[in-house]
Amino acid sequence: MNFQPRMENRIEGFSVMGGLRRRYWNGITADLWDVECASYAGGHYTARDPRLFILLDQRGRGRSNVKLSPKSSGTPQDGHSPISYIPADMDLWVDFADVQYVRHLDIHFDADVLVQRLSEEIDPKKLQDPQLLFFDQRVMTLAELIATELASSAPLNDLYGDSLALALLIDVLKLEKTSPRRRSTLAGWQLRRATDFISENCTRNIRLQELAELTRMSQSHFSHSFKASTGLAPHEWQMRTRLEKAKELLSLDTQPLTEIAAETGFSDQAHFTKVFRKHLGTTPARWRKARQS
Repeated sequence: MNFQPRMENRIEGFSVMGGLRRRYWNGITADLWDVECASYAGGHYTARDPRLFILLDQRGRGRSNVKLSPKSSGTPQDGHSPISYIPADMDLWVDFADVQYVRHLDIHFDADVLVQRLSEEIDPKKLQDPQLLFFDQRVMTLAELIATELASSAPLNDLYGDSLALALLIDVLKLEKTSPRRRSTLAGWQLRRATDFISENCTRNIRLQELAELTRMSQSHFSHSFKASTGLAPHEWQMRTRLEKAKELLSLDTQPLTEIAAETGFSDQAHFTKVFRKHLGTTPARWRKARQS
């Protein structure tokens, strides 16, 4: 998925060297910039999505200054404080005085996609709280690896850069593995709507997004709440519903197994038999015979 960062800026005094190096990963965009600076350079930035700014190299006797308002004195940025996490829609001013060259990495990300990829709800406070001008050796190591990948004329498989960028975001946002906890259950109307929909559509592939939209929830929240309510994941509930339908047809003893397999959404009789045996401990033919006797 090509995530296009949304950013507004008013800048002066910068000259990009070699062009922008950009890579798209799943919900993440990484930009590598090499810029020459005039005696004074700077500007105002507002990103519509969360982003990371990581200073990789800076040359000259001066240094950059990061400010939250145009009139504030700001805080110097250098090799001791090269990393900043800037939440969505946060204004930032940066001044460069007596700096000749800067290399920096910008990583923009779609917070909704990050939530889906991690299958966890993220505390909104982690996304909304800025972290300006800090140092973390692990983050810098990942940033250097990402920059090397962006600058390469023969980049590796997308999975490599994507994994590095995702690991970097997890580290910066301190997204710890959540401990198991009791999940809230679905409201009665949500459970009925979801199970009725599954019953009516069990023979086709039901997307989690469909069920989430029916119950007005996020996909992650719906999935956890459905299991808390029923003891089964949505896809497991659907499979159980398919098998109940298959058992009804087998009880009639009027259809060949190939037709029952097709009617209940299985790819063929072999697939039907395999799934039936896995869940019920016997084959459809034996189940039918035992039922008859």
